[in-house]
Amino acid sequence: MWNCNHVKISIVLGTKLSNEREEKYVDATSYKQLVGCLMYLTVTRPDMMYVVCLISRFMDKPREEHMQITKRVLRYLRGTLDFGLFYKRESDSIPKVYTDSDYAGVIDDMKCMSGYVFLLSKAIVCWSSRK
Repeated sequence: MWNCNHVKISIVLGTKLSNEREEKYVDATSYKQLVGCLMYLTVTRPDMMYVVCLISRFMDKPREEHMQITKRVLRYLRGTLDFGLFYKRESDSIPKVYTDSDYAGVIDDMKCMSGYVFLLSKAIVCWSSRK
């Protein structure tokens, strides 16, 4: 994947994943390895947390669609190697909070994924994402 073309966003807006579609299954072991590595990266890359949580729901029986999204995330990583958490000391210490929700992003269970991020001096202090 090192020579791949990069993409600017990790997942296309409005993508709805399902395990009900009639697609070919992919090797679950390699899928779990990829998703596990991506989970590890989310410690310093909170921008990836939503999509990694989304694809991790299908580790039991991953299909071709799920592997394509996972490969797209790898292409996103290729184009954003300089992203990460950087903490700077600044006099501007105004706290900011951002929230978002996907409103039934997985068709199978129709549950929402929501999250928030709390910033202080433009640095992430706390964040969460849950179903």
